[in-house]
Amino acid sequence: MKLVGIDLAWQGDNNPSAIAVGDLSNDTLILQAVEPALFSLEDVLRYVRSLPKVRGIAVDAPLVINNETGQRQCERAINRDYADRKTTATSANLTLYPDAPSVQLSRGLEVDGFSLFDGLRWQVECAQSPAMIECFGLNERLQYKSGKVNDKKVGQIRLAGYLQRLEKSPVLKLVIPPFFKNNLTTENIASLKGKALKENEDALGAIMCLYIAALYEKQVPSKLYGTPNDGHLWVPTQVCL
Repeated sequence: MKLVGIDLAWQGDNNPSAIAVGDLSNDTLILQAVEPALFSLEDVLRYVRSLPKVRGIAVDAPLVINNETGQRQCERAINRDYADRKTTATSANLTLYPDAPSVQLSRGLEVDGFSLFDGLRWQVECAQSPAMIECFGLNERLQYKSGKVNDKKVGQIRLAGYLQRLEKSPVLKLVIPPFFKNNLTTENIASLKGKALKENEDALGAIMCLYIAALYEKQVPSKLYGTPNDGHLWVPTQVCL
């Protein structure tokens, strides 16, 4: 069963989006491909459409935005649960993002037959940082996207370590083939800078989204914030290590 994880740059085409593709069989998810630098919505959709027989897609970006101002209900709700663990959802509304690429992506996927949440093909909006907290049993948010360069590197090294430990997960094993394993080494991450560091960050995020997609397909214990009609965030609550 082919699944996709998308770490989407949903605030414009200036930043890259990353996609990870994998095959789920029973309790094992095998990473098949990673594309760390797609710079437009059209490129993202084109890449997904080039993949045969995709079952489901997890996207780290707001797929539905109906509120004119403020936060979506799902964002307010998830903030109540995770603010004390140093993670909050970015506010999405039509005033700030009247034509968000993430919403356009979701609509394009719907045209391709990917329904929100269910159906033969599905798409789901995931909350990446809360999912990491739950899956890895962390006390607080794993910082790998913000801060000083050295802080980002430390965060990426930690995330890469957790992803590698998933190879022995009693819940869902993640098999990372040799073509990508070098990206996860401490030595490689420590050597990165600039564009290469950003691309590795996005690639790691996309792999996490892919893993979340597999957990969604397996229907592990979870919590759903919001609704498909007004915006949602899906968080697996299963410790996987």
